[in-house]
Amino acid sequence: MGGSVALVAVLRWVPPPTSAFMLTTRVAAMLEGDFSYANAYEWAPFERISPHAAMAAIAAEDQLFPLHAGFDFESIRKALKHNEKSTRTRGASTISQQVAKNLFLWPQRSWLRKGLEVWFTVLIEALWPKERILEVYLNIAEFGRGTYGVQAAAQKFFAEDASRLTRREAATLAAVLPNPKRLRADRPSAYVQGRRDAIMGQMRALGGPAYLRQLRS
Repeated sequence: MGGSVALVAVLRWVPPPTSAFMLTTRVAAMLEGDFSYANAYEWAPFERISPHAAMAAIAAEDQLFPLHAGFDFESIRKALKHNEKSTRTRGASTISQQVAKNLFLWPQRSWLRKGLEVWFTVLIEALWPKERILEVYLNIAEFGRGTYGVQAAAQKFFAEDASRLTRREAATLAAVLPNPKRLRADRPSAYVQGRRDAIMGQMRALGGPAYLRQLRS
């Protein structure tokens, strides 16, 4: 337990060199005989990431991010109610929970992983400011097979730096987050285009980049 606290405390200041999900996908590729597989990952500090990218992530994944303490209990309640009646599972993970899972844990669902996810989410919310949580999220989220973080994604899909992402480009990247191994930012399907347009609408409804000021309060 003390080790996890120390690790989270250190990562408050130090950019993660990798993540549990990056290591998992690399090992999986090697087990399948693909020894040429390599993750694309380049850390970009928050001030070098377009505010449109930050807003798109919040609009798409967690619109109450500046306001909650790591868990959106109303969304969890709605997801549980939905999952009781549907075979299509709905998630309710916040950005903080996704950072905890992607950075420290493994993809497969289990009660053990969920318990550890709760623990790391509590630590992250206690030891990191909101801006740091979003910064790490934007750097370790997968935007395509083996493409992690907005810097690698911006360079691969739009041939530009993460700081220059437009509102439309940022929304396109956010649109693939539910399934980045299948959905494409460079060749967006009708589904991705629909999600992109909906995300852009939510970005406007939230007030645009001015909404990010809440992260510093």
